[in-house]
Amino acid sequence: MKTLLFLVLISACGAEPHPGNSSLEHERIVHIQENGPRLLVVAEQAKIFSHRGGNVTLPCKFYHEHSSAAASSGAHKIRVKWTKLTYDYLKEVDVFVAMGHHRKSYGGYQGRVSLRESSENDASLVITNIRLEDYGRYKCEVIEGLEDDTAVVTLNLEGVVFPYSPRLGRYNLNFHEAQRACAEQDSVMASFDQLYDAWRSGLDWCNAGWLSDGSVQYPITKPREPCGGRNTVPGVRNYGFWDKDKSHYDVFCFTSNFNGRFYYLIHPTKLTYDEAVQACLKDGSQIAKVGQIFAAWKLLGYDRCDAGWLADGSVRYPISRPRKRCSPSEAAVRFVGFPDKKHKLYGVYCFRAYN
Repeated sequence: MKTLLFLVLISACGAEPHPGNSSLEHERIVHIQENGPRLLVVAEQAKIFSHRGGNVTLPCKFYHEHSSAAASSGAHKIRVKWTKLTYDYLKEVDVFVAMGHHRKSYGGYQGRVSLRESSENDASLVITNIRLEDYGRYKCEVIEGLEDDTAVVTLNLEGVVFPYSPRLGRYNLNFHEAQRACAEQDSVMASFDQLYDAWRSGLDWCNAGWLSDGSVQYPITKPREPCGGRNTVPGVRNYGFWDKDKSHYDVFCFTSNFNGRFYYLIHPTKLTYDEAVQACLKDGSQIAKVGQIFAAWKLLGYDRCDAGWLADGSVRYPISRPRKRCSPSEAAVRFVGFPDKKHKLYGVYCFRAYN
């Protein structure tokens, strides 16, 4: 404080009065430049790509702007905090905190996250056994004394977006029911970015569906009258945000790689739904889910022209190589419908998880 006062006095005493306007003497502002260290936090990559079941490192390093920082860096303990940003940008989910020897992870990240610490200034976050819900934007915050800075990294997952509606038909799910519907099909609700990427890859679907941010949208690549009008431009149509309890739509789900085997069960006869469930169990598997048939089709190129039962009671088949009588015009997971479960007309797709 004494040093600060001395500098101000010296500056004021050395000021020359303005010959034309003496009032400027009293308006003079004295600027004192602070030469102390400034903390900078940097993410070397803004986006990182991975897949479900993989391991990933979200990059984050911190630096001091002035070289004198090296002498002062030991004066304060450095605190590193990782959080996940939510869609409304007002809430953050705690992921990991480190200060000195103290380490703490939170929620579903417990046991799966740690700091890389390849150097003294490395605050990068390592995530193992990635889950579908890990997708999103993460904030790295470094605090040292009164200084702090942040960087944001996006974790993208390789996967596939698919529209979903239950046996009851279209527009029967409120937001919470839509969340459960995706979870039951080995997936999560898709984000807008995931739906947008799917649209850019050719997804065209005329039914509006919930997204994870609470909005209702649908992707159109081929404009036509029932889907916004023939003269409109292609794009992701936005219905806006609706009441999560009272409004009902379909849903767009997202899934990624799986650790297991998806296959069509060779069986001597066609099966009812209950027979299909038992046939998979007898083969050491479970009847496959909708998310698994989409993942096998999109990520593994699975191709089979036989319609088969799935866990939700629907019948579908995946075509990666379009041909006559098997989705001749496009690669797709073909949807037969939700037949009477007592009909003995179809085979079954099974899934065996690897330990």
